[in-house]
Amino acid sequence: MTTLYKAEDTISRVYFPHTGAVSYVVGIPSGQFVEAGLVGRNSAIGASAALGYPIALNQAIVQVTFSGVMAEAGVLERLVAQSQTLRACFARQEQMDFAQVQQTAACNALHALEARLSRWLLQTRDLLKSDTLPLTQDFLSQMLGVQRSSVTLVALKLQEAGLINYRRGRIHVLEVEALEDASCICYRAINDQFRRLVGWSGDFNDRVIRATGL
Repeated sequence: MTTLYKAEDTISRVYFPHTGAVSYVVGIPSGQFVEAGLVGRNSAIGASAALGYPIALNQAIVQVTFSGVMAEAGVLERLVAQSQTLRACFARQEQMDFAQVQQTAACNALHALEARLSRWLLQTRDLLKSDTLPLTQDFLSQMLGVQRSSVTLVALKLQEAGLINYRRGRIHVLEVEALEDASCICYRAINDQFRRLVGWSGDFNDRVIRATGL
């Protein structure tokens, strides 16, 4: 896995993905970590640096290889200082990231693994604009903070119900509406927040409106 930055690193670059997916993860001294947010074409990764707050609060790792554009944080910070409109755009992006972290924390604490896994698969599908997700069960267990055997059992249940098909490190989403029914309310809550704050929808046909307005 490629790490864009670690917690307490100074963020030197801001990334604007066009494809792929990046996870914000929180680690503990034992070496374990859990996902706190999932972003991609709907986000500016490292946006806080453009607002003058360059110290990372979490770790950003690439879960699915992305392409996009990159800007030096110092350059963006100077541009933001000259434009109230640009500053407001980056501020909304930071607000969105914070809202997603809060929603994910509640989801991890309150919802069953089947609902959480369904929500996570739907989010990844939206970001990749694909029903085929290049994900291993090892990675899923790390992101969800559970044992691999637990993910295996839940994935098998979803597969037997005809919602997904899993083979050789790839998950194929077969029934989107049924997977939404299996998911918790957090999937819609997160998408609603993205739509309200940065104008983004997970719909494959929607035009992406980036937080920077670019």
